[in-house]
Amino acid sequence: MTIGSDVGLGGGGAPGSALRPLEIAVAVLLGLALAPALLELSRAWSSRPEYAHGYLIPLVSLWALLRERRRFARLPVATSGWGLALLAASLGLYAFATAAGVAELAGLGLVGAIAGAVLWLRGPAWLRALTFPIAFLLFLVPVPESWLAPVVVELRLFVTKAATGLLHAIGVPVAREGNVLLLPGGGELFVADACSGVTSLVTLTPLAVMLAWFTEQRLARRIVLVLAVVPIALGGNLLRVVATVLAARRFGVEAATEGSAHESLGLLAYVLGCLALLGVGAAMRRLWPAR
Repeated sequence: MTIGSDVGLGGGGAPGSALRPLEIAVAVLLGLALAPALLELSRAWSSRPEYAHGYLIPLVSLWALLRERRRFARLPVATSGWGLALLAASLGLYAFATAAGVAELAGLGLVGAIAGAVLWLRGPAWLRALTFPIAFLLFLVPVPESWLAPVVVELRLFVTKAATGLLHAIGVPVAREGNVLLLPGGGELFVADACSGVTSLVTLTPLAVMLAWFTEQRLARRIVLVLAVVPIALGGNLLRVVATVLAARRFGVEAATEGSAHESLGLLAYVLGCLALLGVGAAMRRLWPAR
């Protein structure tokens, strides 16, 4: 539903990328209106370790936008009534969520408002060109903890069972009670939420999406790369638990589960996950070449 054409850049529908006064005004007003949502989201990023990467998401979106800026000069500019409707609906959702104190809904309203403003002021061609920078901002929005809780329970149980089986396979006698590993001699290792793999899932997914968008052209290969996050995250944390058990047998439970050594093991699991993602992409390019 196009309700008009741009008239500031060489005539109606002419290409261009310079901001017009109306667009600057809308950007400033949106920034002021949406700033409280960003502050509320930042509290979630600070309080939930799996979302510590939230501060980097806007920087990645900005980098993606600047990376394609030369294309924008050739895009036609038009206004769209659908964009205005999306902007109004998103701001309504944002106002409701802010009043109700629901940060997740406020975050969705924030992203929807940005998309609506682009569609309204610049038209469908610009919204398509900015699909990735805008959609990537959805990773700003944390998944509600009530949704993640049952997933964490199942993942933690899976990792504990798999670790027990792997340890038995390499000749390490351990027993399992729920998500607690019982070591010979009376030691116990509790498989915590951080070892369930959910943190790796949440943090590796944005990286996988970014790699898939910029390094792959075929939709099927992009999907495979993103789905690879699941076995990579679970496999990395499985090895982390096994390594912790082996360290506990040699140096004691306290030494293996506390201090910088344990934190370094978690960081190592994440780094290996990043390298595994790059490896999956390289393997697909070699074994599954684009036509």
